[in-house]
Amino acid sequence: MVDISQGVQRLVAESGIRSGICYVYVPHTTAGITINENSDPNVGRDLLKELNRIIPFDDNYGHTEGNSAAHIKSTVVGMSKAIMVEDGRLTLGTWQAVFFCEFDGPRDRRVMVKVMAD
Repeated sequence: MVDISQGVQRLVAESGIRSGICYVYVPHTTAGITINENSDPNVGRDLLKELNRIIPFDDNYGHTEGNSAAHIKSTVVGMSKAIMVEDGRLTLGTWQAVFFCEFDGPRDRRVMVKVMAD
């Protein structure tokens, strides 16, 4: 889990949009986007630990590429988030951050961000 909040906030500021919606999206089937606590790194570790417990890497999947668990985790976590923008800032809670989740890497990845005014 990689905290991408600062980069997303920078793009919001550069957009000049004061009020609207920021969409964060990954165009990959084995990665995801989530919002969660960024204060204690154990939270991210715990999330990944439980995802790995619920969706084990090797569980006799039929997908021959060998990364079915990553596809399932991506579906469960989701590949996008919409975050409100107010006063030119993401409206994240005190302890919240935007995280890119890599379930099948490392790989070259893209994160797409679109900021739209009200």
